Amino acid sequence: VIPVFEDMALAETYIGMIDGLLLSGGGDISPHLFGEEPHRKLGAVDLERDMVEMELTKLALERDLPLFAICRGIQVLNVTAGGTLYQDLSQHSGEVLKHRQRAAGWYGSHTIKVVEGSLLHKIIGKSVIHVNSYHHQAVRMPAEGFVVSATSLDGIIEAIESPRHKFVLGVQFHPEMMWRRHPEAAALFRSFVEACRDG
Repeated sequence: VIPVFEDMALAETYIGMIDGLLLSGGGDISPHLFGEEPHRKLGAVDLERDMVEMELTKLALERDLPLFAICRGIQVLNVTAGGTLYQDLSQHSGEVLKHRQRAAGWYGSHTIKVVEGSLLHKIIGKSVIHVNSYHHQAVRMPAEGFVVSATSLDGIIEAIESPRHKFVLGVQFHPEMMWRRHPEAAALFRSFVEACRDG
């Protein structure tokens, strides 16, 4: 676990100590970091955490460290690489599914379609899975060099990855809540650990 720090020079030190970077879930990301003013439905932001995680992500991408990003993490990954977000899913055109479930974390409340041939597809071996959902922000425009590897049935991006890197994958759902009951969730962590071990 890397703490929030003010001296950004520490990012180099921390990155030099790890074999891979896992970005976890959390609160909203400041819209100023992707060139927007705050939407009326923007939640609590922590700019210090945003800045630390973005610096760590930038260095991890530069060094081609394995990177696995979960929920808020996929958003940090995308913004760091130059993409944008929906500050709130109400900004998405058309009917939007319920993306804030009121069910146990292990329960897959909605369906996602996985792009065949993607890293995500290679890991889980399925084209359709059910995932949990606890978010109101999401990737809007993927960063240059990133590809969409899964979407929900309403068109919301549920996973992105970078083909230029050995292992850079972000998912909008929370596999850490699902791994005991869903083999595909466990496979994500196993593949990340293997990528870290292999360097």
